Amino acid sequence: MKFNELQLIEPIIKAITELKYEEPSKIQEKTIPLLLEGHDVLGCAQTGSGKTAAFALPILQKLVKGNKGEVRALVMAPTRELAIQICDNFNAYAKYLDLQAGAIFGGVSQEEQVDMLKEGVDVLVATPGRLLDLMHQRHVKLDQVEILVLDEADQMLDMGFIKDIRTIATTVPEQCQKVMFSATMPKPIERLSDTILRNPETVKQDVVTNAVDTVKQCVYYVDDENKLNLLTSLIKSEEVKNAIVFTNTKHGAEKVSKHLLKVAVRARAIHGDKNQNSRQDALLQLKKGKVKVLVATDIAARGIDISKLSHVFNYDIPDSPEVYIHRIGRTGRAGEEGRAINLCCIDEVDHFAAIERHIRKRIMVLKSEWPMINLTKTEKPKRKKKQETPKGEIDVKKVKDISLSGKPVNKKSKYRYGSNSSGKAAGKKKFNGGGKKRVRWSDK
Repeated sequence: MKFNELQLIEPIIKAITELKYEEPSKIQEKTIPLLLEGHDVLGCAQTGSGKTAAFALPILQKLVKGNKGEVRALVMAPTRELAIQICDNFNAYAKYLDLQAGAIFGGVSQEEQVDMLKEGVDVLVATPGRLLDLMHQRHVKLDQVEILVLDEADQMLDMGFIKDIRTIATTVPEQCQKVMFSATMPKPIERLSDTILRNPETVKQDVVTNAVDTVKQCVYYVDDENKLNLLTSLIKSEEVKNAIVFTNTKHGAEKVSKHLLKVAVRARAIHGDKNQNSRQDALLQLKKGKVKVLVATDIAARGIDISKLSHVFNYDIPDSPEVYIHRIGRTGRAGEEGRAINLCCIDEVDHFAAIERHIRKRIMVLKSEWPMINLTKTEKPKRKKKQETPKGEIDVKKVKDISLSGKPVNKKSKYRYGSNSSGKAAGKKKFNGGGKKRVRWSDK
């Protein structure tokens, strides 16, 4: 099937042709007609399947008629990066239409976003927290919304946005068309869809049980202390044109990026402690080829679209198979071939085995000059139990001075266990007079 067979209007066909969109993906082929017909849709699609175009193209076509400059389509996204990317896609698809998309998200000053809203946008892409803030300040009105989209609904659920989503969903007009996309379909997502969508058409073409077919996967078993050496060796090979390296922690991302810079690999780190401008600048530099490697936590695992990304490295193996699939989905996009390389130490073997069971595939094992030698798992240090005060004894650390009014006063108690009324320790007495020895009361 071709895009012009999906009843899309000529300005949209022209824009996507210039973007070199040739044939619709399976999720686009099934979703676009349903949205054009006005159905609510519940879609289950893995990352890299083309779901942004699946909802963006019919939305733009439906907004061609009607008032301009009012928020008539609202798209909710879990992260700033995904919100910005969705907004950019909308504007690219609307190149030959008199429609404008804008994005609002936290982590930056709201001033520019408020100015944008005053100028008017047709499609608003937002993260839940910033949207609610601006709604409470009366900078955003949703009474004209005709289409509501919840993208990456399972991640928004994981991030604790469920209450915000319900609030926003009740603010838009009751008759507006609603769309929900999720990479996985756990019970909470099904319950959420039951409360928000009206008789939805369900599209489950790309359920996340298998990784993208165009991604070649392999694993190196290596001791944790040798991971940096192995990673450096692999990244410096000519095969790696550009890459994202995933770590499980912010500290790990900083450690890896600093090491790569020391060995003359152009790298940037991106994680939750970085401000929005820094994160966007890092992504832009990778897209433009100014840096070779982006070291990221899972904040970048979903929705980040970097065309022709040659490699994804899992420096740390994730403890969730779904997270693994989303990570490696950054490469092998739009039919391009990609490579996913995993560095697995003894502590991660169980997680990696769970991933293989989930995707129902044995991942090819490769050998390096740093083979796994340590076959003993690291035991996590046990926390020391707090010492409890025996019954009948006073914990002198918790004794507070009491004023005559009966209220505690803000000063430390001079009370010591076994002290006399003067506050001096009993049991010893020093006699006046030079050279006199110290005599115990028990000796007297």
